[in-house]
Order: sequence, then C-alpha cells, then structure tokens
Amino acid sequence: MEDHQVSKSEFKARALEYFRQIEASGERMIVTDHGKPTLEIRPYRRVEHNPLDVLRGSVVRYLDPTAPINATWEAAQ
Repeated sequence: MEDHQVSKSEFKARALEYFRQIEASGERMIVTDHGKPTLEIRPYRRVEHNPLDVLRGSVVRYLDPTAPINATWEAAQ
C-alpha cells in the first residue's frame, strides 16, 4: 500500500475532502512540510484492551517481604 502524500497548504485547503477520502478508503495520508513528512492522518480503529494487560509482568513477587534486603547503596553527591 502506497501512502498518499500532500503538502500542508494543499491539505489545509481541502482538509474535509481528504478526511472523507481517508474514511472511505481506510488508507492513511502523509502531510508534508517543504517535502518532508510531518503528519500522518489515518482512520481511527478502536482497540479493546484489558487494562490489566498493561501491568502484566510488571509486578515483582516477594516471597518474604519482611526479610532484610542485601543491597549496596551509593551515597548521593
């Protein structure tokens, strides 16, 4: 799939038309400034996530949370 590129000035003049085109085609559009890509316009696709999935694997399990910690601490300078 090839991205459609359009300059900022052209996009500004025809934004509503481009929005409708993107909604209908499902393809993204790259907006350029002086020939360099600056924005990507694409259809919104809702992704359902379980909020707990973000935390999965991030929790540390302590078998004995009251046991002393053997760590070397460096003094802040």
